[in-house]
Amino acid sequence: MKVLVVGSGGREHAIIWKLAQSPKVEKIYCAPGNAGIAMDAECVNIKAEDIEGVVAFAKENAIDMAVIGPEVPLAMGIVDELEAAGVKTFGPNKKCAQLEASKAFTKSFLARHNIPTAGYKEYTDKEDLLNDVGIFGYPMVLKADGLAAGKGVVIPENEADAIAAIEEMMGDKVFGSAADKIVVEEFLTGVEASMLCFVDNNTIVPMESAQDYKRIFDGDKGPNTGGMGTYSPSLIFNEEIEKQIREEILEPTLAGFQKDGLDFKGVLFIGLMINSEGAKVIEFNNRFGDPETQSVLMRLDTDLYEIFDAVCENRLADIEIKWSDKRAVCVVLASGGYPGSYEKGKEITGLNKVDDDVVVFHAGTASQHICDENSCRSAIVTSGGRVLGVTATGDTHEEARAKAFDNVKRISFEGMQYRNDIGIINDTEKK
Repeated sequence: MKVLVVGSGGREHAIIWKLAQSPKVEKIYCAPGNAGIAMDAECVNIKAEDIEGVVAFAKENAIDMAVIGPEVPLAMGIVDELEAAGVKTFGPNKKCAQLEASKAFTKSFLARHNIPTAGYKEYTDKEDLLNDVGIFGYPMVLKADGLAAGKGVVIPENEADAIAAIEEMMGDKVFGSAADKIVVEEFLTGVEASMLCFVDNNTIVPMESAQDYKRIFDGDKGPNTGGMGTYSPSLIFNEEIEKQIREEILEPTLAGFQKDGLDFKGVLFIGLMINSEGAKVIEFNNRFGDPETQSVLMRLDTDLYEIFDAVCENRLADIEIKWSDKRAVCVVLASGGYPGSYEKGKEITGLNKVDDDVVVFHAGTASQHICDENSCRSAIVTSGGRVLGVTATGDTHEEARAKAFDNVKRISFEGMQYRNDIGIINDTEKK
């Protein structure tokens, strides 16, 4: 089978790495890919948002299956266009993609189907929002309704900061049109965790759990990012919480999809807040999380292509999905200045020094010729905010964590930053 993966980040590299292990997959293409992906697939110079270009390539090259990684082409309707062209495609259609493309759409869905989530209110007028500042108390959760590359959530601690944030979001348009509508939510306390689920029209199957780290600095300080690391399985899950999630979140979500006519096929990412009262939904995403995918797929024993194929054909219930007992930890190496402005083109060294059983998933990398007075050579350089995801497994959580950080120290590039506390388990998480 010939597979086309759309995207260019660490998530797509992890998907390709796992698909390449399938005896059913003969050839993998990636549009557009990155320097690391180019080692495992043939990269084609087509942007993920170039739907017309992706569809044309898929038809010309007789692609058997397309797999859509990022949220933007999903929201643009790439699945609908590929399927209309006769290409089997793993990912939700445009109607279902609203679950990520619009925070308000998701909150309305959750409320309509009595799925636990934070209280909320929507605003399209800046003055109305300023008049309601602190409506749920502080900290105040402000979410851009549209897609903002994982950075559209601001949580001011007081009234002055809230007013400033509102002015930036709705006045200065720091998130562009994504913040034309803002969803204000009740602030939830507890520990965040992620649950990825395979979903078709009839079945929802949770993957192994993962825990991610959104803030840029140790101790969950600083601004939100797309994710600075994960570990799997999350140690805060237990049988009681899993039962509550299954009965109050997963089953009502699938029933809600069916009732609302949402023909969801793909991956549903559920962001959760877990505390003594149980789990509540923070957000839905329509695709594999990044970097959750990196740690979760390291532990998948079942052929990923077979799972994708079963989802596309609405026979997910027929597939037995097996997971390794290994523990996994992924540490993201980011560019200096991220999640704000950062420089690109910094040469990455030490990739050849990584242990054979540690996988470095490339996110923001590119190949570049570097020349001096005497010669030219090919090098891998930074080309994004999140650059690499160093991912290790071990028989214990501690072993996986130690191995990941030992290998992190072998890699370097100018301005490289990472969190030192990825995978450190505190007392709250152990309960």
